[in-house]
Amino acid sequence: MMSTFSLNDTSKSVEIRLVDELNGKMAKQRLTWAALFVGGHLTLSCALFQCDLLNIEALKAIGVTEVVLAINYQPEVMLNFLKEFETKLEIKITCSQETEPLGTAGPLALARDKLIGDSGEPFFVLNSDVISEYPLKQMIDFHKAHGGEASIMVTKVDEPSKYGVVVTEESTGKVERFVEKPKIFVGNKINAGIYLLNPSVIDRIELRPTSIEKEVFPKIAADNKLYAMVLPGFWMDIGQPRDYIVGLRLYLDSLKKNSSSKLATGPHIVGNVLVDETAKIGEGCLIGPDVAIGPGCIVESGVRLSRCSVMRGVYIKKHACISSSIIGWHSTVGRWARVENMTILGEDVQVCDEIYSNGGVVLPHKEIKSSILKPEIVM
Repeated sequence: MMSTFSLNDTSKSVEIRLVDELNGKMAKQRLTWAALFVGGHLTLSCALFQCDLLNIEALKAIGVTEVVLAINYQPEVMLNFLKEFETKLEIKITCSQETEPLGTAGPLALARDKLIGDSGEPFFVLNSDVISEYPLKQMIDFHKAHGGEASIMVTKVDEPSKYGVVVTEESTGKVERFVEKPKIFVGNKINAGIYLLNPSVIDRIELRPTSIEKEVFPKIAADNKLYAMVLPGFWMDIGQPRDYIVGLRLYLDSLKKNSSSKLATGPHIVGNVLVDETAKIGEGCLIGPDVAIGPGCIVESGVRLSRCSVMRGVYIKKHACISSSIIGWHSTVGRWARVENMTILGEDVQVCDEIYSNGGVVLPHKEIKSSILKPEIVM
C-alpha cells in the first residue's frame, strides 16, 4: 500500500490556497492510497483547492485510488467541492480533521492507522502550496535505489540565502545537513515540499504539533537515511496570490510542452489558456495569456481576460476586463467592470456594473457596489 499526504502552511493570516496508465511493474506495486493535508482556515474558500486537484491528478496517474485530506477547519466545505472531482477521477476522497493544528508532521501521527498497512510500502507527502510537474514515478525509482528511510525532492534556486538549504552528497544525494538562510554559500538546493517516506518514519513522530522539516528530517539525516532527489522541470511555492498567478503561468507553460492538446485554441485566444469544456465563451472576447477558466463559467461577449484564474461557475458580463486576479467560485463580474492588480474575489462575490477594483481582497458572499481604488480587504 502506498499513501500520499499534502501539507499546507498555516502561517498566513489571510490564506489564498489556491488548495497514465500503469505499466506492468507499477501495477504489481498496488499503489492504492493517497492523502493530502490541507491546513488553515477557509478565509477565501474559493481559492483553496486548485493545487490539491493537480496533486490528486498526479497521484491518480501512478495508481492511487484513495485520498485522505487532513485539515483543521470545515472539512464539509472541501468534500462538497471535491465530490464531482472524486467521481470524475474514480478516486475516493475522505477527510481527517485535526482538533488543533499539528504542524507538518503531527498529522502523519494522527493518520497512523490509515498509513501503516501489511505491505510496508512507503507513502508520499506533498505540500499543497507547491506546484510542479510532480515526477512521482521517478521518485519511487529513486527511493528504491538508495534504500534509505526517506526521500525528499529538492529544487535549485538562484538566491539560496532566502531559504533553508539542503546540503547533500553530490554523487548519491544523501542529505548531510540543513542550513537555515545561510549567510555564506553552502549550496543552492532547497526543500521542494514533496517527500516519499517509509512507514518507520511515523515511529519518529509524536502526536503533537511537530515540524517534519525541523524536527524529523534532521534526525533521519543524522542516521544517514535521508536522500534528496533534484526536481526536474518547474517548481513554485504558490502560498501567496501573486505567486499563484506565476505558478499558473509555469503550469500552463508545462502543459504547452507536454500536453499542448489540453490548451484552448482559436482566434480569440492569446498565449497559453486552459478552458474547461463546460465553459461558454461569447463572441469578440480576447482571452490570454496565462488564463484558466473553470467548469460552468459563462463569459459574455467582448470580455478581456489575461493572467487570471476564473473558477467554477463564474459569470462575467459583457465587456468586463480582468487581469492579474483570482475570481472565486460562483462570483459575478458586472458589465464594463475592471478588475486588476491582484484582486481576489472569494466565493459568491457580486461585482456590480462599471465597478473598478484595484487590488481588492473580497471575502465570500459580498456585493461590491462602489469601486475599490487601492488594495484593501473587504470584509
